[in-house]
Amino acid sequence: MQSVANERCLLVRGSPFLAGSHQINSNRPTLPLLQRVSRRRTPILRAEQSAVTTEESAVAEIEKSGNSFAALKDIEEIQEILPHRFPFLLLDRVVEYVPQKYAVGYKNITANDNFFTGHFPERKIMPGVLQVEAMAQLGGIVMMDPENAAAKKNFFFGGIDGCKFRRPVVPGDTLMMRVELTKFNPRFGIAKMSAKAYIGKDLCCEAELTLVMGK
Repeated sequence: MQSVANERCLLVRGSPFLAGSHQINSNRPTLPLLQRVSRRRTPILRAEQSAVTTEESAVAEIEKSGNSFAALKDIEEIQEILPHRFPFLLLDRVVEYVPQKYAVGYKNITANDNFFTGHFPERKIMPGVLQVEAMAQLGGIVMMDPENAAAKKNFFFGGIDGCKFRRPVVPGDTLMMRVELTKFNPRFGIAKMSAKAYIGKDLCCEAELTLVMGK
């Protein structure tokens, strides 16, 4: 019985010790177990709260930006605005549009595009001038859409400045274009636009475009 008593298990500050084989230093300062656990959990709780706050902010930002977009435009709606037709219509759809401010549109590049017949037979590359033309057509959406007060007039190409080509555009690529109206003088009917085209995240073409109002 005595040996059993010496080997009995004592619970000290939440930890088991054998009385016959351990000495307890009562002078050693220790924190209560509950407090130690609480300190370990605090960073986790803060991280969870931070994640919730970040997610709520992201959702709010998406909802805020979504309210500024007008209806998306498919090829039929584009043809109602632009006079261009095959084989010179170089805009397939518009996915973002803020009247009199900017537009984002796409052109899907396929091996069946007729300009590849001569440019080039051995290595098909979309001509740079057609990349610029595609961006200008997207600019026409910004200026000629009925939601724009200036849409009663047609707009024509007036100039190209600072044009640079960064990479070739080939069959299978999707040309994503963003055109932003930077200045418009209604008296003289001149619109200045900043235009960029991307393949994925790669910038392939950029230019400053001038559109001129005409009859």
